[in-house]
Amino acid sequence: MASGVLCQRLSLRGMRRFAAVSWRARGEETTGGPVQMSSNHSNEDQEDGQNPDAVLPNLPGYTVPYNPSAYCQTRRSQVVTTHRPSAADEDEPPEGKPLASGSKQQQLQQQQTRNTYTVSCSRRLSSAKNTLLDLAFGKAGENKQGAAGRKAGGFGGTEDREALYDSKEDPRAFQKLREEYRALCHNLSEPPKPVSTEEGFLVLHKVTVLKGTLSPQSISEFFEKLGQIPTEQQVLVKSDTRFAMLCRYAVENLRLFTSPQLIDVLRAFVRLGIPPTHSILNVFDSELCRRVWDLDSTQVLLVGDLWRCLGRAVPQYLDLAYSRLGLRCRELTLPQLVQLVYLIGEGRRAPQELMQNLEVLVLRFLDQTTPEELGALCLGFFKSKSGLSEQAMRRIGDRAEVVLEEMSSYAVVNVLKMLRYSHVDHVGFLRRLGEVVPERAPSMGAQGLMHIALACSSLHYLDERIFEAIAAEVPVKAAHCRSKDTAKLLWAFSSLSYQPSNAESFFSSLTQQMRVKSAEFERYPEHLLTGLLALAFAGRFPHDLINLALSPGFVKLAAESTQLELKKDLFTLDGTVELELPGYAGSRLPEGICTEVTEMLWGFASQDVCQKAEVREAETLLQSMLGGPQYVKNYMILPHMRSSDLEIHLDSAGRALPFNTQPAAALDLGTQREQSIRKWEMKHAGVPLTDDLVSQLLNVKSSRSTPEPAADEGGGPRTPTAEESRREFFGGVVLTEGLLDAMTGSPCSRPPLSPPAEPPSPLTGVRRLAVQVSNRNQFCYGSRHLLGLHAMKRRQLSRAGYTVLELPFWEWFPLLRRTRSEKLAYLHCKLYGTLD
Repeated sequence: MASGVLCQRLSLRGMRRFAAVSWRARGEETTGGPVQMSSNHSNEDQEDGQNPDAVLPNLPGYTVPYNPSAYCQTRRSQVVTTHRPSAADEDEPPEGKPLASGSKQQQLQQQQTRNTYTVSCSRRLSSAKNTLLDLAFGKAGENKQGAAGRKAGGFGGTEDREALYDSKEDPRAFQKLREEYRALCHNLSEPPKPVSTEEGFLVLHKVTVLKGTLSPQSISEFFEKLGQIPTEQQVLVKSDTRFAMLCRYAVENLRLFTSPQLIDVLRAFVRLGIPPTHSILNVFDSELCRRVWDLDSTQVLLVGDLWRCLGRAVPQYLDLAYSRLGLRCRELTLPQLVQLVYLIGEGRRAPQELMQNLEVLVLRFLDQTTPEELGALCLGFFKSKSGLSEQAMRRIGDRAEVVLEEMSSYAVVNVLKMLRYSHVDHVGFLRRLGEVVPERAPSMGAQGLMHIALACSSLHYLDERIFEAIAAEVPVKAAHCRSKDTAKLLWAFSSLSYQPSNAESFFSSLTQQMRVKSAEFERYPEHLLTGLLALAFAGRFPHDLINLALSPGFVKLAAESTQLELKKDLFTLDGTVELELPGYAGSRLPEGICTEVTEMLWGFASQDVCQKAEVREAETLLQSMLGGPQYVKNYMILPHMRSSDLEIHLDSAGRALPFNTQPAAALDLGTQREQSIRKWEMKHAGVPLTDDLVSQLLNVKSSRSTPEPAADEGGGPRTPTAEESRREFFGGVVLTEGLLDAMTGSPCSRPPLSPPAEPPSPLTGVRRLAVQVSNRNQFCYGSRHLLGLHAMKRRQLSRAGYTVLELPFWEWFPLLRRTRSEKLAYLHCKLYGTLD
């Protein structure tokens, strides 16, 4: 038995001697390559990329798979993970840029692989301890956490992990403006007090000496010191087996940690760059979820910020934190409110009730917020898809207008995102924006410029100062645009139907960038369709990209998209190609998809667009004026344009031609009753009785001559103004049917203003009219500048042989409240004025 004990002591001494030799080897290693842990291993294993297992002398059965890259993650990657933008900005993650390769040490640190550390030991070591270690480092836990994060959302979902891009702006800049944020968040830009590498390995040596006697306080202090080691040396520490032992002891004693100690260890994990998929974080996540109700508000927010810095999805913790903070949300201070909204935005979701309560707090603290805090609040609400009321957004716009000069470009963009999401057009802020953007555009990145242009286009707000400044920068910065930026820049300009002064270089540079980024369209097919439709608005048609978009493979990819209805965009693009590119010989959309989308669009239009009051009124009056429903057809003349028009056929003499073989179905009883009431109310409206009309009825020459209406600049009859129409219609006695019967001695049957004609022969020329009842959403804000989609529709109607007749909303909508006679006179003047 004594000999057995002696052998055991010798074996332990041999183990310590081996550990010391290994430590010296690692300390002397400067290249950062794999460390040879046993001279018996051949170099072939290392050349094959497989790390050899360390076999400890005198301890048969104890092997340690050596994988130094399991913990590798550079400080740069750590910071980018924290600052990464999100797909919630525009529905998909941004594309990343590869890190530049450097020395072997840098290449080793840039590897981001999962920790596959496992320990297989003899029964000399405690099986219970090894079970805990397996739980802390098992692959199953990693895969489970990753799947849960992707499904439930959180800080480290697939949207954040899949791709990165460098941003010139710091989304956490607001945390540096008040001293209170030091207790609420982790300052990534503030380096910790440095600790030498030798001191770090001395800490690891203490782990092997103290082993199971380590107290939670000691474990917390050890992690804190290891986190202060220089970044370039951390890979050696994390690959050391003693670091794994320290992690194991932390798991064993987790329930004994105080809450501040747990937070300190979590902060050390951030500084060490522990990968978000590391399974030891599962244990800390569960423990912090259990303790969330015991933490104060400051600690709850700090833990949430540390999880964000780690880039790990913690949906369960966030839900508990929202419940915990929601109970006393009215007690939150301004920094706590801003930090909470920031975390909500990074988590991408929050209970609606909580967001409503936070809106009240935002309005309470609004005048005390700094410009950067204002931007952070807007971004948090935007990312979580939690809308603010119009009243709140107008107050935020007022505040942003006052502090606009002090706001960073990043904060300005965040306010614009929220205005776009809320559909609130704060004119004062937008006008001030026209003064600021030309000065800042040269120093802004492509993404910031895109968001400014996109927000303005979404609000239909066209300020040439803003768009000219952006257009001047795009050709220079186009190479830095993602496919998303390229498509949405094109859309912003073209949807407003605006051609900048450098239109040729602007559109050509973005079109070329679409070709460069064509590989991304397999992942984001909507970007290609958005860009091509925008180019079509501007009358530009790159054949190669159109052929790609209409190719069978891309059509299949787009048709399989469940989140976006890309078939409609394909249908619009295909119909545009048919009308505007007669010589195009590339791919086309299959007939089956065209039929399917046409039926879907007509099903919507027949229940919504065609039934709008202003459209139905124009259709009914035109039918009455021309002689019946066979002379007017309300349908989608160009189905791919997704809107309906009123079609009318006239012969060369200006007489209406019947062509609608399928008149509208009978109206329901409610609509019939409504029309009956309208007819009863309008029965005695009649037309005004003037001297000329009396003379015509009595065959007496008029005592005064009526001047001819003045012609407009185009030579056609001038459209009477609203005031002229009012004076004309109310200048005489109202001519009713009873008065007309008394004057003529016979009942009056009112004929149509344009008597119907017989169907023309094939040789007779037919003029096809497309009557459009416009509304203010088809024009830029505060102007009569037509938007790109509707301008393209009119262009295509002309190509299809139609004459477009517009009933503009500024003329037709006021007439809806006037008499039937006034409306008929207006339509008669509009319709037959187009013939001249």
